[in-house]
Amino acid sequence: MPEKEVKSIDPATIEMIEKAASDGALTAFQRAETTRACPIGEEGSCCNICAMGPCRVMVARGKQETAEERRRRVGVCGATPETISARMFVRKIAAGTASHGDHGRVMAKFFLAVAKGEAPGYTIKDEQKLLQLALDLGVEIGNRSNEEIAVNIAELLLNEFGKQEGELLFLRRAPLKRQQLWRELGIAPRGIDIEVAEAMHRTHMGTDQEYHDLLDFGVKVALADGWGGSMIATEIQDVIFGTPAPLLSQINLGVLKEDEVNVIIHGHEPQLAEMMAVAAKDPEMIEYAKSKGAKGINLAGMCCTANEMLMRHGVPIAGNFLQQELAVVTGAVEAMVVDVQCIMQGLVDTANCYHTKIITTDFRAKIQGATHMEFEERNAFESAKRILKAAIDNFVNRGKNVRIPKYKTDMIAGFSHETINYLMGGMFRASYRPLNDNIINGRIRGVAGVVGCNNPRTPHDAGNLDMVKELIKNDVLVLQTGCMAMASGKAGLMVPEAAAKYAGPGLASVCEAVGIPPVLHMGACIDNSRILTAATAMVKDGGLGDDISDLPVAGAAPEWMSEKALAIGQYVVGSGIFTVFGVNWPTSGSKEVSDYLFKGFEEKLGAMWAFEPDPTKAARLMIDHIDKKRKALGIDKARERVLYDMEMRRELDKV
Repeated sequence: MPEKEVKSIDPATIEMIEKAASDGALTAFQRAETTRACPIGEEGSCCNICAMGPCRVMVARGKQETAEERRRRVGVCGATPETISARMFVRKIAAGTASHGDHGRVMAKFFLAVAKGEAPGYTIKDEQKLLQLALDLGVEIGNRSNEEIAVNIAELLLNEFGKQEGELLFLRRAPLKRQQLWRELGIAPRGIDIEVAEAMHRTHMGTDQEYHDLLDFGVKVALADGWGGSMIATEIQDVIFGTPAPLLSQINLGVLKEDEVNVIIHGHEPQLAEMMAVAAKDPEMIEYAKSKGAKGINLAGMCCTANEMLMRHGVPIAGNFLQQELAVVTGAVEAMVVDVQCIMQGLVDTANCYHTKIITTDFRAKIQGATHMEFEERNAFESAKRILKAAIDNFVNRGKNVRIPKYKTDMIAGFSHETINYLMGGMFRASYRPLNDNIINGRIRGVAGVVGCNNPRTPHDAGNLDMVKELIKNDVLVLQTGCMAMASGKAGLMVPEAAAKYAGPGLASVCEAVGIPPVLHMGACIDNSRILTAATAMVKDGGLGDDISDLPVAGAAPEWMSEKALAIGQYVVGSGIFTVFGVNWPTSGSKEVSDYLFKGFEEKLGAMWAFEPDPTKAARLMIDHIDKKRKALGIDKARERVLYDMEMRRELDKV
């Protein structure tokens, strides 16, 4: 097949794309072929924030402008290409931050309800993390009950959203040097909602029109995501649902079953999915499924809800973002139950070719043509059973046009910060010290976070796989979340055996000693805050500098598509980590704006953005950056492993 026609490297995806075409079902892959990307909007050269426009300020490709032509290349109001590009970039970051922030707010309100006993069926599962959170936030523990402590924590965290002054509480978790830098630059977030609201005001017509100022404020907004909304959501979910620990499961469309009711849970907020997992095991529900001719109930995940359920319950994953419609194309899915974020409206059109019910469950996210069955947290179990019953009732409508791909792969997930701490240091000396030592001695070259979505403008999963393989081959330990974690899982990179097959000798030796894969699954996209926590722990354990920007680490999103990904990238850069994106770049229409993000940020923040659509070249950029940081730390020369005899030890004692 010619390279330009390759839509995916995943065989299950390819098989279902072909089936969709023969069935006359439309998917994102077909729509991407017939819907051209707008080149003006893609590069940030179109301003549509007022009714005097939209104004296009794009320069003709390959054209050399005169100074007079450049002076006239502005919007009706006189906005320059730099202002327009920066505005659009910051608005995307604000939208991404609002998405994660709203997730965090819902979790904080839910946490308060659980603590007060107003959400039957949910309890506090991780007492240790609850108490650690109390210590971090200055909440009294004493002889108080977990529920009393949880009420105080929930109220404090809820206040973070509407807070008008001061700083976000979780900023104090960052290295002291990074905190001081944020304060000096005036980009330490006050609250979460206030930064999003101010971003929308600053980017309104006729307000902030200095592109450096806009982009600097964009960092402040994004930090309110990474060290605010996202971190709040992750911490609360761990306390209520349990902190993830490594477990084995399977991934890809082959996890669907021909003789059972297949229900896919899709979205980002885990309250419903958690209760669906309980309801699917309820004897009453299983008997009801059997009464309809099925042998049982098969629950599978899609997108980030899948990651949440995988790492806490071992629920198998049917696929990542671009596979959501293809799961329906199998003809074997009775219901796809969705909540918020990354849910394609095209699901309904695809489902019309089959028997699948698309069931929306959140008051904020309805889809025309879908069935809406609102999930009620205060009556969660009965609500989940009602939704599950609708799926079971649909089993009798399954037709003969069923084809489930045979492809599925084993994977290990659940590598939270706490798990890594334990695996590296042991139960009584939990520490990142062994990780730091192996970076210092050169067995591990560095660490990379490869995260983000899928994008049909580039071959599905290919960018992730090329990048990750290049990184681990060069002894870079890879941490992953979201849809990119799923891509690596499908490719067999998330089992310990992958280290011997794909990793460089140094990384492979460490993985073998600890018993971990060379690519670690750290959760959903909201859980990128775990990577910030891990980076901070590396700094605090010593030997690798005194700020995150000193570490030999890098970040990437090779197949990004959402505004959330831009917010994540901006807070990762703002925290001191070099970050490279693929596919396309939203400020490419302005050299000045791009130069500031790609070069100017380095001077201010100690980290910068980069854009490289070739995933292997992007990996080399990350490796070069890691090597530069190793050299600055004086650890660029690999150290030989020396086994000391008693005489050598006595000499050491004399020093």
